[in-house]
Amino acid sequence: MRIVIAEDNVLLREGVAGLLRDSGHEVAARVGDAARLLDAVAEHRPDLAVIDVRMPPTHTDEGLRAAVAVRSTHPHTAVLILSQHIETAGALDLFTQGGFGYLLKDRVLAVEDFLDAARRVAAGGNALDPMVVSALMAPRGGRSGLTALTRRELEVLGLVAEGHSNSAIAARLWLTERTVQSHVSSVLTKLGLPPNDEENRRVLAVLAYLRNT
Repeated sequence: MRIVIAEDNVLLREGVAGLLRDSGHEVAARVGDAARLLDAVAEHRPDLAVIDVRMPPTHTDEGLRAAVAVRSTHPHTAVLILSQHIETAGALDLFTQGGFGYLLKDRVLAVEDFLDAARRVAAGGNALDPMVVSALMAPRGGRSGLTALTRRELEVLGLVAEGHSNSAIAARLWLTERTVQSHVSSVLTKLGLPPNDEENRRVLAVLAYLRNT
C-alpha cells in the first residue's frame, strides 16, 4: 500500500517509515506538519495516512483536524492516528466512517501489532489501542446502556472495539468463532441496535461501549 506519514519528531517519523518500508509498503511522503500533510495526500493519493495528533505550530490538535480534512476531501484514504497520550476528543466521530485507527506511540514498538493495525485500517477496518479502550471504559456515570451485558460480552465487545474480527477474537479468548458470533449477536440485541448492516451495527455497539451510554 502507498502511505504518507505526518510526524514532527524526526526519529519517530523515520522509524515508522522504516518499519513500513521493510514490510513491503511504499512510503510516498514524510512530512512534519499538517499543512504539508494535506499537500502530500492531494499529490500522492495514499491508501493510508499515518498522522501525529500534535504537530506545529501549536502542538495541540493539528493532526486530528488534518485527519478530519483528509477523510472529508479524500474519503478513500484511511487514517491512522498516533498519540503520545490518550486524548480522543473528536476522534470517535471518525470511527464511524471505517478506515480509522487510533494508537498510542508506544504501540509502534510492538511492531507486528502496529503493522497489523495499519493493514486493517488501510483495508477499511478500524483499530483502537487497547490502552485507549481501557481508559475510555473506566467506570463512570451513565453506563445504563451496558448494564445488561455479561462479563464475557463486555470482553468480546472490548476486542471488537480494538478492531478485531470474530476469528481473531476467538483465537485470543480460546473460543470457537461460532461462540464469538453468538456473543456479538447477543450484544447487538441487548443494546437495541437496528437490524441493518452487520458491520454498521458493530460500529454502533462500539460507540455505545466507548461512550458509556
